[in-house]
Amino acid sequence: MTSDGGSYNEMEAYLYFCRACLEYLRVSNQHPHILQLHDWHAAAAALLFWEVYNPGATSSRTRVMLTIHNMDNTGECRQDEFFFTGMPGEPFASIDKALDERTIGHNPERLNLMKGGIVYSNAITTVSPTYANEVLNGGAAGWLRSTFARDELRSKFYGILNGIDIEEWDPATDPLLPANFDAERPGGKALCKKFLQQGLGLAVDEDKPLVAVVSRLVPQKGIHLIKAALFRTVERGGQFVLLGSGHSDPVFRSLADGQFKDHPDCRLKIMYSERLAHQIYAAADVVVVPSMFEPCGLTQMIALRYGAVPVVRRTGGLADTVFDVDGSGATPAGPRNGYTFDGVDESSLYGALDRALQLYKQQPSRWSSLSRDNMRLDVSWAKSAKSYVDVYRSVAAA
Repeated sequence: MTSDGGSYNEMEAYLYFCRACLEYLRVSNQHPHILQLHDWHAAAAALLFWEVYNPGATSSRTRVMLTIHNMDNTGECRQDEFFFTGMPGEPFASIDKALDERTIGHNPERLNLMKGGIVYSNAITTVSPTYANEVLNGGAAGWLRSTFARDELRSKFYGILNGIDIEEWDPATDPLLPANFDAERPGGKALCKKFLQQGLGLAVDEDKPLVAVVSRLVPQKGIHLIKAALFRTVERGGQFVLLGSGHSDPVFRSLADGQFKDHPDCRLKIMYSERLAHQIYAAADVVVVPSMFEPCGLTQMIALRYGAVPVVRRTGGLADTVFDVDGSGATPAGPRNGYTFDGVDESSLYGALDRALQLYKQQPSRWSSLSRDNMRLDVSWAKSAKSYVDVYRSVAAA
């Protein structure tokens, strides 16, 4: 609902927004080098830019770049609905443009805005190199597999890893923590752990590994593996803290109100709190991220920044940021900083989680060194920004 009580249609709003933005550039006589779009919500601007504002592409030096954050959401649009851009949808309803191939033979056939954005953009980026590879060569493209099979589209697709805001996420200055710390002054992390244990009513015990999950509770995030991590951690003598909400709330609410109600080693907070999230990262020894797919993922980067050791399923951006401590063979692309697994079953998770818990308990000095090394890692936007500038320059010069 809108503020005046009217109905709100997300698709209509974004289509109108795309046209309004381009019209603003026209009337203000602005000609940016790059028009940067994000996801299906802005993808229609690519279609309109080249077909309405620059037909024939002979005069404009502006280039269009689309960044895809998640291929799960592609923006299916009725052809008549596209008229909220001021243009009919029929001219775009062909396989080589924006036709949603899931609707071929339907009456009416629909448009896929993400596909249209991909076709019409001069460059496409996504949020990690591994996810880019999964889109091009794996199953991550979903219904757009045939679109990404086209050589001219594959050649303009780049994977650039996101970073995090290292000022917002800085354990040395974080105002939401009871004590600050960094790699050179790590003592505050133990104080943060004790503070969280006391605040959540857990047993106060610095020797128990504290395993945390901070996540949306949706199937993408590996709900069955989060649940498995909970039981495994408690079974192995650790403590488990969950902060999250989403479609799978009932699964964890029943555990919170039943088996783990007032448990000394488990607390399940089915909610979201920015303050509590900061405090959990600061207190955690291990952060588990068992996603089924993960275009980039920020959780594991925040965990590293706060001296936790991530346990992740090796997919998408998780594979580009976490490298197994016990790995062998080829030298990884980054420092060995956590534990990884490949399968989607509980036993695969157990293999990685058990190794983390074992190191924590049996080699505390090595664990402490690993924690401090993780705090020193560069998880900022610096490298990412340079990569984006390189692509911008390349596209603008083409």
